[in-house]
Amino acid sequence: MENGRKILMSEHGRISLTMLTALAVGTLLSGLWPGFSGVRAQEAGLTLDPSGQRARAASPAMPVGYTLYGTTGLIDMPSAASAPDAELAATLGQFARSTRATLSFQITERLSGSFRYSYIDNYVLGTGGETYDRSFDVQYRFADEGRFMPAMAIGLRDFIGTGVYSGEYVVATKTLTPRLRVTGGLGWGRLGTQGGFTNPLGALDARFETRSNAGTAQGGTLRGAEWFRGPAALFGGVEWQASDRLTLMAEYSSDAYALETAPGRDHFTHRTPFNFGASYRLRPGTTLSGYYMHGDTLAAQLTLTLNPRHPPVKGSIGPAPLPVARRPEGAAADTSWTAQADARTILEQNLQKLLGEEGLILEGMRLDARRAEVRVENTRYGSTAQAIGRTARVMSNVMPASVESFTILPMTQGIPASAVTLRRSDLEALELAPDGNWQSYVRARIDSGAPPPASPELVLAEGLYPRFEWGLGPYGSSSFFDPDSPVRLELGARLKARYEPTPGLILKGSVQKRVVGNIDDATRPPNSVLPHVRTDAVQYSREGDPAITELTAARYFRPGRDFYGRVTAGYLEQMFGGVSAEILWKPPAARLALGAELNYVKKRDFDQLFGFQDYDVVTGHVSAYWDMGNDYHAQLDVGRYLAGDWGATLALDREFANGWKVGAYATLTDVPFSDFGEGSFDKGLRFTVPLEFFTGRPSTTRYDISLRPITRDGGARLNVQDRLYKTVRGYQDPGLAEQWGRFWR
Repeated sequence: MENGRKILMSEHGRISLTMLTALAVGTLLSGLWPGFSGVRAQEAGLTLDPSGQRARAASPAMPVGYTLYGTTGLIDMPSAASAPDAELAATLGQFARSTRATLSFQITERLSGSFRYSYIDNYVLGTGGETYDRSFDVQYRFADEGRFMPAMAIGLRDFIGTGVYSGEYVVATKTLTPRLRVTGGLGWGRLGTQGGFTNPLGALDARFETRSNAGTAQGGTLRGAEWFRGPAALFGGVEWQASDRLTLMAEYSSDAYALETAPGRDHFTHRTPFNFGASYRLRPGTTLSGYYMHGDTLAAQLTLTLNPRHPPVKGSIGPAPLPVARRPEGAAADTSWTAQADARTILEQNLQKLLGEEGLILEGMRLDARRAEVRVENTRYGSTAQAIGRTARVMSNVMPASVESFTILPMTQGIPASAVTLRRSDLEALELAPDGNWQSYVRARIDSGAPPPASPELVLAEGLYPRFEWGLGPYGSSSFFDPDSPVRLELGARLKARYEPTPGLILKGSVQKRVVGNIDDATRPPNSVLPHVRTDAVQYSREGDPAITELTAARYFRPGRDFYGRVTAGYLEQMFGGVSAEILWKPPAARLALGAELNYVKKRDFDQLFGFQDYDVVTGHVSAYWDMGNDYHAQLDVGRYLAGDWGATLALDREFANGWKVGAYATLTDVPFSDFGEGSFDKGLRFTVPLEFFTGRPSTTRYDISLRPITRDGGARLNVQDRLYKTVRGYQDPGLAEQWGRFWR
C-alpha cells in the first residue's frame, strides 16, 4: 500500500396551397434528412439532386445582410441568399416613425424564420396614437445558385399577425463576382403596392386578382386566403462588397408605404422607390447600417449575430483530464486484492477523492474481481459524455488491474438515468487513436441502468446522505410586449435551499425579494373572460414581495426498466400549488419517448406566501417526444390546461450538442379565438443558452428564455420544475452520441 491509496498492482388558395405544401414537405425532408434529394440549380437548369448532399449556401462568396425587417436581403427588400446554417440574428432598425426589433434564425440550410416586434408612432388616425405590432416571417430557398442559375426562394412576411406588414414574394439572387450580387423578385401584398400590375396568377384563377387586405386587429390568425393575391410588382437591387468590412447597396422597392404616408400619418414623403445604403462590420457579429430611404429620410440599423455551432471561445479552458492508466502485461490475471479486508473501503476513498477533484460526486459503488459499477453525479460538465469520460479515466487510475468492465451510471435527481459500460482494454487502446471518439462510442454499451442480477449489493458512498445545500444570490425576471411598456425588468435577491435525506427524495424552497424593477407597474386590468390563470401575473408581482416562489417535496423513482417516475407536492410555481405526478417511458437508445402527467392544483394567494384562492383545477397531459435526428426535436402534449380548456401543444426545437436550443411552439385548445383575446392562441419562442458557450469553462449552468408575443389564459400549462424528459434525456442516446466528441476531453 502506498500513501494510503494503492492496494493493487496497477500503475495507472391552389397555387398558394401548393407552394405551402412544397415548403412543408421540402423543409421536413431536405432539412431534417440529408439523404433526401432536393432541388438544385445546375448549370443547365433546375434538376433533382441525385447525390443527396445537404444544400449549399446561396451566396458563399459574400456575407449575407439583414434588411430593416430583420430578414436576409438588401435594405427593405428580401433576397434569396440564406444566412449560414443555424445563425441567430437580432436587429434593431429605425425608419421614419417606426422602430422594428427582429429575431431571425436559420432553421435549416434552406428555411429561415423571423419574429418581429414593431413600434409605429402616430398610427391611429384621428387620435395620433401609437401601435405595437407582432409579426412572423418565413422564407424557404427552393433552388441553389449554380454557374448560370440564380438561387431562388419563396417567402411569407407577417403571415401570423395583424397584417400591417403582410406580403409574399418569390425572389432570385445571383452572385456575378466575388464582390457583386444582384437580386430580383416579384411581390404581393405590401410588396405589390409600388408600380403594381395585374397578378399573373390571375391567368390560372381570376380570384388571384383581388385581395382584401383586411388584416385583423386581434392578430394571431393565418390569412392564407389572401396569400399571393391582388396586384403584383417587381423589385430588385444590387450589393457590392467594397471591402472586407463595408458593403454598399441600392434597391428598387415595391412597397409604396401607403399606410405610413396616408394623410393624417405623414411619417415621411415617398418621393422615389429607390433606396441606398451601406453596412459596416464593426467586429465579427456586429454590423451597423445606414440608409437613405425613398428620397426623403434616413434610417439606421444595428445587427448582432451569433451561431450556436461556433462558440466565441475556441476549445475548453478547463483543467486537463487524467491520462488513462495502462496496466502492465499480465496484471489483469491477479485477483489477490479481493482477499484484503479493507480493499473496498480504500478503493471507495481513492475514487471519491479523485472524482471530487474532477467536479464529480461518487454516490455509490458495486465491485467484484472483474467488474466495477459506480454511480456518479456531475456538477461541472455541460456534456454528460465528458463527465463519463472523466469518470472512466479516474477508474483506470484507481481500480485493481483485474477489473476489466467499467459501468458508469450518471445520476440525476437521485436516480440513475442510464448505464454506460466500457471495457478497460478499449480505454487503453483508444485514448490516443485517431478515431478514438467514434471507436469508443461504438464499443460502449448503453442501457437503462438496471443492475445485473448477479451484481453485488450497491454500497452508497459514506457520509453523502443526508445532503443540504443553500445559496443566496441575485435573480432577474423580465416581461415583454406590454403595449404600455414593451420591456419590463425586475432585479432582486433570492434565497434557495435543497435537502435530500435519501436518494430520490428532494425538498426544495425558494424565497425572493425585489430590489428594483417595473414589472408591477402595469396599470391595465386583465380583461380575460376565462379563469385568470396567467393574466393576473402583474398582481402576483405587485403583492408578492417577498414571495415564496417554490416550496416542494419531490420523489423520483424507477418503477421499471425503461420507466421513470416523479411525484411533487407543495407550492409548485408562482401562481399554483398542489400535487403533480408524472411517468415517463424512455428506452435508452430510442428516439421516441412517451409520458403522462396528472396534476391537482389550486390558485395561490397574490402575496405568494401560504394561502390559496377558491380556484382549483385538475390538469394533465399525455406527451410524445421524438428525436428526429440532425439536431431536430419535436414534442406533442395533449390534454387539459389550467383554465379547464382541452387541446394540444406542438413544439419544434433545434438542439445542439453544446447545450444550445432554439425552438418554437404553438397551442390550440377548444377556447375560441374571440374568447382567448389578443393573439388568438398561445405561441412563442424558446431558447436554452449554456454558460459554457461564452466562457469556455466547463459548467452545467444553462439559461432558459421564453418569448411569448402575448400571455393569455388559454392554453396555459402548469410550470413544474424538473419534468422527467428534460431531466433524463441528456444522459441517454441519441443525446450521448451527439456529445461523444467530448468523451476524451
